[in-house]
Amino acid sequence: MNLTAIIVDDEANSRTILRNYIGKYCPLVTILGEAASVKETLVLLETYSPDMLFLDVEMPYGNAFDLLEQITDRTFEIVFVTAYDHYAVEALNAQATYYLLKPIAIDDLIKAVDHVHHIKKREEALLDTVLVPKITTIEGKITIPQQDGFEVLQISDILYCEADDNYTKIYLDKGQKLVSKTLKYFEESLHSHGFVRIHKSHLVNISEITRYRKGKGGSVVLSSGKELSVSSSKKGILLDYFR
Repeated sequence: MNLTAIIVDDEANSRTILRNYIGKYCPLVTILGEAASVKETLVLLETYSPDMLFLDVEMPYGNAFDLLEQITDRTFEIVFVTAYDHYAVEALNAQATYYLLKPIAIDDLIKAVDHVHHIKKREEALLDTVLVPKITTIEGKITIPQQDGFEVLQISDILYCEADDNYTKIYLDKGQKLVSKTLKYFEESLHSHGFVRIHKSHLVNISEITRYRKGKGGSVVLSSGKELSVSSSKKGILLDYFR
């Protein structure tokens, strides 16, 4: 399987070196984008869902740990890339997958990518053998896992889904459900059933939208009266459904 990545480093020369190394020595990795700050990284993460983040620690207007605190739906692996070794404990606490010191040794870079590749292959195998049979869409229904089995929901009853760290809240006509799956998983499962990601935290049933309010990204009002923000990067995708 191939991997996708985003490079985050405030030094353009460092990004170039890493990009060239990856292109030459890690052919399974596709670079989706590059960022020089926390703000730029958050914008990229609204658009892409990378497998891994090559993350420098020190950046202007906030460091790597400030960035990670702002990400509630984290599905990527973190490879810290820094010139300093005293961040190792913090990186461990942030559940980093690998820690690379600058100047980057090519062998260490290859080991880091191989490690992430191994993790992602294990996740994919787990989905194939365990999770997919429990969460699937059949004839307008979706099954969600419970401790004692699974529950069947009508897809048409789902108003929207909301990210809650590594869980997802599913809001229904009556009540809500908390499921131990990321919002990204439900985005992929429900995409063909008229659901659209309007924000990093929200996946919405298009048929439940009754109004759109203009703005930088704008917002949508659902049949229940609930109003949800639309991120500027998702605005075009949403409006395409109504053209």
